[in-house]
Amino acid sequence: MNLHALRVFYTVAKLGSFSGAAEALFISQPAVSKALKELEHQLNIQLIERASKGKKLTLSEGGQALYDHARSIFAIEKAAIEDIKSRTGLKRGTLVIGTSTTIASYWLPPYLAKFCAQYPHIKVEVQVANTAQIEHALLECTIDLALVEGTPTEPHIISKHWQNDLMSVVIPSNFKPTKDLKAWLNNQFWLLREPGSGTLEVSVKLLQQHGITAKNNMQLGSNEAIARAVAQGMGVALLPNVVTEDLVQLGKLTRLSQKNNEQLSRPLYQLHYKDRPSSHAAQAFEKACLVNNVYINKCIRDL
Repeated sequence: MNLHALRVFYTVAKLGSFSGAAEALFISQPAVSKALKELEHQLNIQLIERASKGKKLTLSEGGQALYDHARSIFAIEKAAIEDIKSRTGLKRGTLVIGTSTTIASYWLPPYLAKFCAQYPHIKVEVQVANTAQIEHALLECTIDLALVEGTPTEPHIISKHWQNDLMSVVIPSNFKPTKDLKAWLNNQFWLLREPGSGTLEVSVKLLQQHGITAKNNMQLGSNEAIARAVAQGMGVALLPNVVTEDLVQLGKLTRLSQKNNEQLSRPLYQLHYKDRPSSHAAQAFEKACLVNNVYINKCIRDL
């Protein structure tokens, strides 16, 4: 298979545009069309459904399969280049971490401090987004590893349990629940995260397990916004304890105690793109920070 033609096809499919691929690859648009025709002829299969003007480009079934293989091939290529550069001293290494807002705000800083002190010459970048967006970034190889709340939905992504994040139902301090707490909670106005958020996925699942449906709700784009909205009396929410601790200490929020001291928690996961070998920097970060959480967890508790 012609790897140049495969790269052209991959770029067209990724960008959804012939002109965009031509610009990204610094070749002419006719050259893009020619490479795709040659690849289709070589494979004896149509890869792209030719859309009418103004409509979005779509892949055929065979084209989608080839795109998945191409993504894996170029992920390995990128990992190989990074590995060789780090070995030859062209660069000390770059680590790009994808993470959710809550992890970036509360859990990640002590890990970064420890890692950067141990590896001062490795450049670290952090991309913050919801779980669905982080999955997409992993597949597109724009990040090296991810730390998220939600479980992956893509078969090409593998997850490893990292640790648990304690959660509680929080209400405004002036709210007075009735004795029938479940019925009271079902009648409350709930503040939830947006679709694609790992917090939303876990919250809905935990609430359903306790017979709460949160029918009346509003969606907000961050846990911090939800916590402050609850403090203003807008409704109730299920949030990580690390997010609400300051407002609870200030007396603006009240955590509802769980029945029989049961603790609600959500698992946090470390994600990798299985078709791309981990970079040296990613391996170093995992070894230094994720394998043993004792030091980091103490830092979190001391915040």
